Parts: sequence; structure tokens; C-alpha cells
Amino acid sequence: MTQVRLRPLSYIIMALTAGAVLPLEVAAHDDLNHLAAQEQAAADTVYKVHFPNLKLARKAAISFHANLLASHYDGGYLIMELSESEQDKLRRFGFTFEPATEWLAKRSEVLSTMQEMTRLRQELRSSAVSGSDPAMAQDVMLRGIPGFECYETVEETFAVAADLVTTYPALASWIDVGNSWEKNQGLGGHDIRVLKLTNRNTGGEKPILFINSAIHAREFTTAPLTLDFARTLLNGYGTDADLTWILDHHEVHLMLQTNPDGRKKAETGLLWRKNANQNYCGASSNKRGADLNRNFTFGWNSANGSSGSQCNDTYRGPRPGSEPETQAIENYVRSIFPDRRGSGRNDAAPTDTSGIHLDIHSYSELVLWPWGDTNSAAPNGRALQTLGRKFAWFNGYTPQQSIGLYPTDGTSDGVSYGELGVAAYTFELGTDFFQSCSVYDGKIKPDNLRALIYAAKVVRTPYVTPAGPDVTSLGISADATAATLTASVTDTRFSNRNGSEPVQTIAQAEYYIDVPPWEAGAEPVALATSDGGFDERTEQLTGSIDTSGLTEGKHTVFVRARDAAGNWGAVSAAFLEVGEGSGGGDNGQYEYASTNPQAIPDRGTISSQIAIPEEAPAASSATVSVTIDHTYQGDIRLTLAKGGRSVVVKNSSNRDNSRGSRTYTASVSASQFNGLSGAWTLTVQDVYTRDVGTLTGWKLTLNQ
Repeated sequence: MTQVRLRPLSYIIMALTAGAVLPLEVAAHDDLNHLAAQEQAAADTVYKVHFPNLKLARKAAISFHANLLASHYDGGYLIMELSESEQDKLRRFGFTFEPATEWLAKRSEVLSTMQEMTRLRQELRSSAVSGSDPAMAQDVMLRGIPGFECYETVEETFAVAADLVTTYPALASWIDVGNSWEKNQGLGGHDIRVLKLTNRNTGGEKPILFINSAIHAREFTTAPLTLDFARTLLNGYGTDADLTWILDHHEVHLMLQTNPDGRKKAETGLLWRKNANQNYCGASSNKRGADLNRNFTFGWNSANGSSGSQCNDTYRGPRPGSEPETQAIENYVRSIFPDRRGSGRNDAAPTDTSGIHLDIHSYSELVLWPWGDTNSAAPNGRALQTLGRKFAWFNGYTPQQSIGLYPTDGTSDGVSYGELGVAAYTFELGTDFFQSCSVYDGKIKPDNLRALIYAAKVVRTPYVTPAGPDVTSLGISADATAATLTASVTDTRFSNRNGSEPVQTIAQAEYYIDVPPWEAGAEPVALATSDGGFDERTEQLTGSIDTSGLTEGKHTVFVRARDAAGNWGAVSAAFLEVGEGSGGGDNGQYEYASTNPQAIPDRGTISSQIAIPEEAPAASSATVSVTIDHTYQGDIRLTLAKGGRSVVVKNSSNRDNSRGSRTYTASVSASQFNGLSGAWTLTVQDVYTRDVGTLTGWKLTLNQ
């Protein structure tokens, strides 16, 4: 099935209104053929590097991140661009080398194809602008980076962010926090902007999750992930209880394009890493610029973990914080986080320090935390490790301190953790800089969205809360005077890929109505286990809620649990609807949900189950709601079944070319399925080729 993705016209209008260069263009002062020729001329420095073991391979991926071009962990080798001296460093650890002939041939083909697509798009846009060919004016609106349509260009990223602010004015704002190097020089360039997400109508002290992405230009997946995170939070507000309370009580700040000038170079297929500063390595060199992630002031040039050579990919700049993009991050981080750490290297931040800083990179499938310039643990190292292993449980990556075979210095966590004491992490997404859209949509996005949502939950006390149990499922049934709460909690969700975390039995659980546990006036109500005792690492919980004194409408029920070591875990929430009348009235509801995302493979089928217990209140009908995030919604067919009977919730349609997140609903009756209690199975089928997505979650609501 041939599918043409068109960029929404509103994106183009917003970009033109803002005076932006459309993503089909590149800066006039760059000759793409000349820059590409420089890259291909360096082919004799690219090697197939065989590693002695996986642990050393991952350490090399940290220390030689700027040299890494591809990873084949299962095949026992990496592809790296290396000088003689860099090869010598790796030989000491048992690495061996051979020419990367096959990789170079494929790389040359990809680069040539992307360059040709960029050239054709430029021609199309010129024709469209001149008005000489209406058909070309339509073709010019093809979306995304050439060859990677699922990844928004810099201009598209900014246009989508601006559109989100227009759509959700009470929840989102778009803040200008600085300029790129090219903009400062009058060479076009871009603003450095932050998308701030929180409910402006709720007060109180709100802890902040700050995320920056795409600081290294060629890392394609990073900015799309943070943009998809914004979409998830905003689209889920008011319908997903967890996403709603996050935006009511916390703040999320997203610097989507940290290095926009460099990103524009990478959008043409170049392996561009640094910013575009022409003062370093020659104005027309494809090695010009500074490595922004070696330019931060804290620890700058402190451990021989960067280069003083202007043409090196880890060039640290002539002085600490010399680059405007670095200055924008540092100034913004200092403006949103207080200083909670002493001036001494070994001064720990207090355990009640709030805030998290995530720097999203690719690739290598790693979750990293300070320090990166020494093998010694950071003063908050134990707590950083605990949260790092929790993140890795969600995305399946390897958690470890960010020191590799050799140190790095002047990195982004310097200002956040090193200077201010804020918990700081680096995520290395996926297995390739130019990751395919199918891998991004089917694995990288769903796996890492779960980790980002968890970060937004625990940002109030990141050095404490991650040690505690997680609520893994939560359901509430309600009528006019009472409700029943059921939940599952576990203390076991830590990655064991690189060591293990202590786990304990569940010792206590409680719920709160409308007022979360950290606020004044919060009233805890104890929950019991289904088997009568707190004696397992995973427990099923139950409790009753007196709704007679609650006002009509939607209420939020917060649930948390404590383990035997005294650690309270992250809060999860569900909505409780209260209305007039008694049980059996049209506003009594009984809701069960599955919130574990599942990847939907191309031309594949997945299933998910929800069990409605026999003791559930009698109901005549139920509403099923299914949320699908997919690159081509027309590919999806949804079927709901129980007891040998089924109903189609959504049929596939080749006329539906919508993408992104959609929620589909359908009603089923008790007579249709011989009662509503029992095991329900949702089947999600992708019936066409070329596209993938995620079953975000689904729920059944009994209508009494």
C-alpha cells in the first residue's frame, strides 16, 4: 500500500509567519555536496571494531560516543571512526579492527539518497513558491526529515509546539530562552525554546522535570521522543488520571531542539554532531563547531575527557560555556532549580531535593548517571543508581554510572547535578543515529514514554520515592453511596542488567481522595490485601470508599504503598465519578483498565486482557475505550471478545491516513455477551505493511 504523508498546511503557515526557513532548505552558505564529499573522504578512518566482551563494548560506547557510528552487540562489533591514537587506546582493552567495507557502502548509499531527496525538495519548493506548478505545491508538503518521515524537522517541531500551546492554552506555554550561534551571527539560525507544561490554574509548589534533547545533531530519535511525550501528557489530560495529576501538581519543561543549527545539517543526512560555529575548524568544514556536551562550565576540561582540537568531534570550545546554546541551557536550569548541593566535590544534595534533569541522546540503549569523569560514585550515587535501575526497568536499557573506558567532562549534568544537586540522567536511545521509523514507533517510543511518565511522577522526591513499591493496576467501581477499589502493587520493578536493587515485602497501602499525600489536609485511608496479610513483594489490594459525602462529578483517588524498609513508592491515580441516584442509576460506573503499553508490529497482531470479577455490580452495558498511537491509523482493526462472542470496535480503512494518538470507543450489552463479568480480550491487528504503533491502553466501563 502506497502511503503519502503530507505536512499539515498549518505547519507551513506558522513557519512562514515566524519567518522560518522551511525544512526543505539548508543554509545558503553551505554547499551540501562539498560537506558530503568531506565525510566520504574520511572513509579510511572508519573501522569494524570487535570487542572482547559486552561490558567493555558498552563502556566504549560511552567514552567513544563521538566516534560511534553503529553498534552490533549481537554480532560482537561496533562501527567507529577512529584516529591512530584512538585505536591505540582501544587496543589496550583487547579491541581489534578491520575495514568497515560493507557499512561504508551502505552509508554512502543512504547519504546519496538523502542528499538527492533534499535537492529535489528544494526544487519542488522553488516551483511551489513561484506558483508555476500546483501539483508540486502539494508535493512540497511531504513531512519529516527526508527518508525518515516520522521525525519532525526543526521547523516542524517548533510549529507543533506552537500548535499545542494554541490547543491547550491553560496547560502549555512556549518560552524563548536564547539563540543559536547562527542566529546570533545574522546567518538565519533559530531560537532556543522551552515547551513548559503544567496546569496554570492549580497552585502550590510544583517540582520540575526538565528534559533537553538533540544536543547532538545527528541523533534523530531524541527530539521526536520529547515532542511525543508532550503530546501524550496534553492529549491525556482530563481522561487519564495519572497524566492529569502530573500536570496539576508538577511541571514538565522540554527543550526540544537544543542544537537547531546543527540539526539542520544532520537533516540532510550528514553525520553532524556539533553546533555550527564557523569560528572553529574552518567556516566551510563539516567538522566545524563545538561539542555542546563538552562545553558546560562545571568540570570543563577537568579530566582529559574532551578535545582541544577544533576539528575533533569532542571539541570542548575555547572556554567554559562559550557557546550560546550551552549558555541557554545553563541559564535556564539555574533559573528553575535552586542550589541544593554544597561547593565540595563530595557534598551530597539533601534527600528531599526535588527536580530531575534528563538529557536525551542516542544511541546504545543505556541509562547513565553521574559521575562521568571519575570511577568514584557521586555523593548521591546510591539514590541515583536506584532511580536509574527503575528507568531501565521501563525502557529495557542497561543502567550504569556514566564513566566509560575513559572519562568525559564538561557534560550537561554538570550544571544540574554537579552545581545544583538535581538528579540528572542521560538516556541513550536505540541502536542507530538514523534509526528507522519502524523501530522508533514500535519500540523506542513506547518503551521510553513509560520511563518519562515515571520520571514525571517521582520528580518531587527522586532521591527517595523510586526505592518504594509501584502501583501496577488500579480499578474503581462506584454507585451513589459507595465504591470499591482494587489495585496491584509490587516492589520488584528494577532492572537487574547491571547489579540489583534490594526488594522487600509490601507493608502498607493507602488511598487519598482529591488531596494527594504531600499536600496539607490529605487524609489517608488504609487498604487491605486480598489474601488478608502484607507478606509478599507483590500484593493485590482492596478497599471501600464512602462516596455519600462527596460532591457530584469527577474525583481523583490517589493510591500509594510502602515496603518493609519504610519506602513509600510513586503515587498512581484513578478517576471516581459520583452522581445522583442509587446503584443501578445511569451514572453509577465500574471501571477496569489496562495501562501497560504494547508495541503493535507491522502486519502483526497483539492481544490484551481485562477481567471483570463475578462480584462486580450488575450492569446492562459497558463502554470500551481503546487508545492507539500509530503512524497510519487506517491500518488498525480492533476486536473485543468474551466467551466466544466478539464485536468489532474499529475496522481498518485505507482512506484513513491519520497518524498519532486516537481513542476509539464502542458499546456492548450484557445480553450480547451473556453477562459482563469474565475475561475480555482485545485483539489489535495491523493489516497493512510499512507502519507500526502502540496500544497505549484500554478500559471497560460498566454502565449501571
